[in-house]
Amino acid sequence: MAPATPAAPMAERIRVRLSGAVQGVGMRPFVHRLAADCGLAGFVLNGPDGVTIEVEGAGIATFLARLQAERPPLARIEGLAIEPIPAERAAGFAILASRGGPTATRIVPDAATCPACLDELFDPASRFHRYPFVNCTHCGPRWTISRRLPYDRAETSMAGFPLCAACAADYADPSNRRFHAEPVACPACGPHLTHPVDEIAAALRAGGIVALKGIGGFHLLCDATDEAAVAALRRRKGRDAKPFAVMVANAASVGLVAEPTTAEADLAATPGRPIVLMRARPGRLAPSVSPRLGRVGVVLAYAPLHHLLFAEIADGLVGHEWGGHDWRAPNPAVLVATSANPGGEPLVVDDDDARARLAGIADLIVGHDRPIVTRADDSVMQIVAGRPAFLRRARGFVPDPIPLAEDGPDILAVGGHLKTTVTVTRGREAFVSQHIGDLDGAETLRFWHETVAHLLAVTGVRPEAVAADLHPDYRSTLAAEAMGLPVLRIQHHAAHVAAVAAEHGIAGPVLGLALDGHGLGDDGGAWGGELIRLDGAGWRRLGGLDALPLPGGDRAAREPWRMGVAALHRLGRGAEAGRLFAQEPLAGPLAARLAAGHERIATSSLGRLFDAAAALLGLAGRQAYEGQAAMEMEALVATPRALDQGYRIEGTQLSFAPLLAALTDLRADPVRGAELFHGTLIAGLAAWTLRAAAAQRLDNIALGGGCLMNRVLAEGLDAALRAGGVEPLLPVKLPPNDGGLSFGQAVLARRMIFREG
Repeated sequence: MAPATPAAPMAERIRVRLSGAVQGVGMRPFVHRLAADCGLAGFVLNGPDGVTIEVEGAGIATFLARLQAERPPLARIEGLAIEPIPAERAAGFAILASRGGPTATRIVPDAATCPACLDELFDPASRFHRYPFVNCTHCGPRWTISRRLPYDRAETSMAGFPLCAACAADYADPSNRRFHAEPVACPACGPHLTHPVDEIAAALRAGGIVALKGIGGFHLLCDATDEAAVAALRRRKGRDAKPFAVMVANAASVGLVAEPTTAEADLAATPGRPIVLMRARPGRLAPSVSPRLGRVGVVLAYAPLHHLLFAEIADGLVGHEWGGHDWRAPNPAVLVATSANPGGEPLVVDDDDARARLAGIADLIVGHDRPIVTRADDSVMQIVAGRPAFLRRARGFVPDPIPLAEDGPDILAVGGHLKTTVTVTRGREAFVSQHIGDLDGAETLRFWHETVAHLLAVTGVRPEAVAADLHPDYRSTLAAEAMGLPVLRIQHHAAHVAAVAAEHGIAGPVLGLALDGHGLGDDGGAWGGELIRLDGAGWRRLGGLDALPLPGGDRAAREPWRMGVAALHRLGRGAEAGRLFAQEPLAGPLAARLAAGHERIATSSLGRLFDAAAALLGLAGRQAYEGQAAMEMEALVATPRALDQGYRIEGTQLSFAPLLAALTDLRADPVRGAELFHGTLIAGLAAWTLRAAAAQRLDNIALGGGCLMNRVLAEGLDAALRAGGVEPLLPVKLPPNDGGLSFGQAVLARRMIFREG
């Protein structure tokens, strides 16, 4: 939200300085038109710290009011300073050349094609008719084509496409919405596809799989209503069960495949065009799109090529008449649109790389000659407690910074090991990178290094120190130690709590509940269900979930039956393991090893407690993807129900042993078991947290960690804590999982430097 407009000074001429997302968004031509409307003289220009405006005349007050109320769609005014200056009695208003110097501005995120460009895309009289790269200052690629600041064409991947006369005229005309739109191009001078749109559509209608180069990388597409096509995509990509997102043509088409709430539909239609989780409409999509889950991720077409493709597919459907010029009309086509990243590697962005890596997956590979500088997956969001919440933050939202409550040293924070991001701080801003992924392979690690270099280049930051996780074997930690800068090691769960508190602007004492799969504790233990008091740079663990054995270490996260056996052992019912997990030959021997004390690793992880519950209910013995057991159990819940005396608070520990015992006897009724698990979890965690809040005299509760991606849990905790008289803080600007970890690391590292300085 933009700051309130200060009262207009009593002066004939003023200087206005704007900061925020104010360059590359059409601000200067907007100001030019507005000044003319208000009868003002003066000028506007881009500078290293934003946009500077000087105006004089009788209409200054009206100008200032309209400046924010009518600002361009992609502009965000975060700072507005007004200074009275002597009048110059000048005539006319001009757009002056940009001023150089060290930059404090930023590039804005990529934005979905705007309505004006879509009208031109389907207008036979427009020179942009059916041109798949149409854009203007209100839409199109920004972050993914930019190499460094300043945001000029020469610093983007459009540098190799000289403007034709018509585009040059638009670019130079302040009255044109393409004035200084750096990616502007047309069929005469811009990029081109390797294949025509009708050929792509024909391949999809025939049940084929298409690799399509988009804004931030390649998608793999197929008909989402064709079970054979979706199953073939799963088989070829090696993605057995993890849900696919689907793409529809426009907002009017969402209801054909899903049953969105108003908030979900509105979120899907924002310029960032995230994938939004919403209830799937039964019977519309192929069963393999999101197996055993009640919700589906839906994204609206956001690039011109997408819109052309949907129009072409619909026009080719037998017995269907669709007005191809009305891009707003409901369109029956629906496509699986999943990232082209075989084997969990980074998203494919290069045409040659696509032909090498995707040939065994796609029947048709479609590229184009505009290079993608920065790869960016689609962002994924959901509505939690009435507010948008990230599951993955990338295209459409990066590189928007997270505001910081205070200035401080420039820090590079390198994240964790899973769902990694990196963060760079500059002044009172923190720039969190797009989703990078899990640092298991060489390609993803290379992408991590690429992201660090690019983020430092576009922010102009030379970090004073690096923040990294405590875990000595994380590749991000090892890379940080090789940078030749001071390294500050930050405990995993303290970083989770700090991230949530900082995005809500809280620097003082706060109580945190960190719930995730794994993080190294400062005692060397495997943590994941922690109550933490955070105060400035200091933190203290107040308690944790009662630990369960972790048989097999990391293997337990992939094989929930192991956690089921661990739970049986803790309940004194290890002898039942062989019967309850008869499909696992090692279940009986593992129970025997636990009884003999040979499995010594234990964990307080809530993520592993989810796995244990799912295994005891017979829902999941093994996982094809991270969090599968928890997601499938969440999908069964209609109404969470608390089990009477289903938990115990023992000193600083919270035990759900009574609940686990009850679940063992509910294998025949997994729906009731899932509802009891969620309801009891919410009740126990809330009671435990409220007791600590009262003891610590704190009423702000930061809720972080990957388990908060579970909407039932997050909304239940939010409601229960509010009912208990405290203020729960849920993540809003960043994901609750390790995608927000680097931000918390950066916040704590800054405070540590201040404390030691």
